[in-house]
Amino acid sequence: MNVQKNNNKDKLAFQKLIAAFGVILFIGKIIAWKLTSSDAVFSDAMESIVNVISAFMGLYSLYLAAKPKDEDHPYGHGKVEFVTSGIEGALIAIAGIMIIYEGINSLIVGKVLQKLDWGIAIIAATAVINYLLGYISIKKGKHENSHVLISSGKHLQSDTITTLGVVISLVVVYFTKIYWLDSVVALLFGFYIIYIGYKIIRKSLSGIMDEQDPDLLNQIIKVLEENRRTEWIDVHNMKIQQFGANLHIDAHITLPWYYSLRDAHNEMEKMIILLAKNTKRSVEFNFHMDDCKSISCTICQIANCPVRERDFVKRVIWTPENVTCLDKHTAD
Repeated sequence: MNVQKNNNKDKLAFQKLIAAFGVILFIGKIIAWKLTSSDAVFSDAMESIVNVISAFMGLYSLYLAAKPKDEDHPYGHGKVEFVTSGIEGALIAIAGIMIIYEGINSLIVGKVLQKLDWGIAIIAATAVINYLLGYISIKKGKHENSHVLISSGKHLQSDTITTLGVVISLVVVYFTKIYWLDSVVALLFGFYIIYIGYKIIRKSLSGIMDEQDPDLLNQIIKVLEENRRTEWIDVHNMKIQQFGANLHIDAHITLPWYYSLRDAHNEMEKMIILLAKNTKRSVEFNFHMDDCKSISCTICQIANCPVRERDFVKRVIWTPENVTCLDKHTAD
């Protein structure tokens, strides 16, 4: 059973906006560099090239993620978002290395800056625009569970940090004429950018490798535990995979063995509908129905069960630790 909730067209439109602004801001930074001859401004402009490339990569990944399943991709194309986010993280780290290189080069060679007032005004304006775009992108990405929009937003905001560093250094140099401060500030923010790139790469690799998301698992188990029906004797062997903004949930649900196929299927669907209503994402479910065994009686809460073989012992509280176990739960 599959429940669709995402709006791919809306995400594509927003990513196009990010790409367009990336080109405009890059041109603005190049103009500021030409006016000031600042290596820090130049490194910031070079980082903007990464912004532009990343924006268009994100656009392409969202286009692929929106494509329907096919014979070659039975789970869809959503994981491409993790791949492009990982590449974007690598590009961010490379940009940090570039900034460090330019900063060291400036310290060794030394340069006299010029027209700093114009440079400060232009670079400050790009910082404000970048931050606002990044904030909106992260907020939208979290709402729609899009790793591309989230990583794009983090990239834009990390670019804002380095740009502010450039602005601060230009202001200080403008008043003090201590030109080497420009390079020192660039070095500091270069290391910060590398750290941001690493975090994005780490997040992308966890998605590619189907690493468990503890927060997501806790949320799903909490919904089940708080809304469980007595007919749902047990849930186990649950696994969750993420494909971009989409989820795939596998699980085994234990139901009374004497239920007809129709009754058992109806109970399974009630659980699926419950999870779908409480998960703000497109979800594909693959649930397996198990019949209860004699050992299941010890945790079964069905009152006056006509075929009970053992006494009820205790109610098993569903937790992320026991719901992901392979075997049925018991009172032991």
